[in-house]
Amino acid sequence: MSASDDWPEEVLRILIIEDERKLAEAIAEGLRGNGYEAIVTHSGEAGMRRMREAAFDLVLLDIMLPQQGGLETMREMRRSGYRMPVLVLTSRGSVDDRVRGLDAGADDYLIKPFAFPELLARIRALQRRAKPTTASVLQLADLRMDVSGRMATRGNVAIELTGREFDLLEYLLLHGGTVVSREMVARDVWKTTVRYTSLDNVIDVHIARIRKKLDDPFPVKLLHTVRGLGFVLRKAEEKECG
Repeated sequence: MSASDDWPEEVLRILIIEDERKLAEAIAEGLRGNGYEAIVTHSGEAGMRRMREAAFDLVLLDIMLPQQGGLETMREMRRSGYRMPVLVLTSRGSVDDRVRGLDAGADDYLIKPFAFPELLARIRALQRRAKPTTASVLQLADLRMDVSGRMATRGNVAIELTGREFDLLEYLLLHGGTVVSREMVARDVWKTTVRYTSLDNVIDVHIARIRKKLDDPFPVKLLHTVRGLGFVLRKAEEKECG
């Protein structure tokens, strides 16, 4: 069982990566007192391990970490497909430092020492920004998906999908033009952070079934496999399909 399995869905789950132990525990205590779930780690390596074990909604990340620094940790997060907001905590407040943090993938920046009410306000702002604004209809080329009605068509042809196939195709459409990895699919569609070979095989089977329904009857292919990376929905000519 992952650390998140006992958490109610409505509780925001926050991972704190901060090597100043007293500060980290004080932040965690304050967050828990305001209705959040907070998990503390003290290094970038430990933070990455925690992210692989459980799902988090937001990360508080110190920049000045031992060994793997905060910026390197954030770049690894983004390369690995973790898209949750990251609020950087740092005593380095120059413009150049802030720019480097934002360029590395941070969503906001808070300079130490800070007032706890400001931290809470910034968390609330990131939470509002992170809420999905999924359209009721998604479209790519002649593929059209009615999300609320759970219907998909290509041209005038209805595409019969199972529940899981629909969820997977919706996820690919939401990331249209962007490669999604098996790790991302496992986390966001299958709702598991534990990767194993049999799940990868199941994902590949579902991709193959969707491709057969979505692309086989049509000359222009939309669903492509990017070897070693994952899958992408994009419009391409038949000779480019993979």
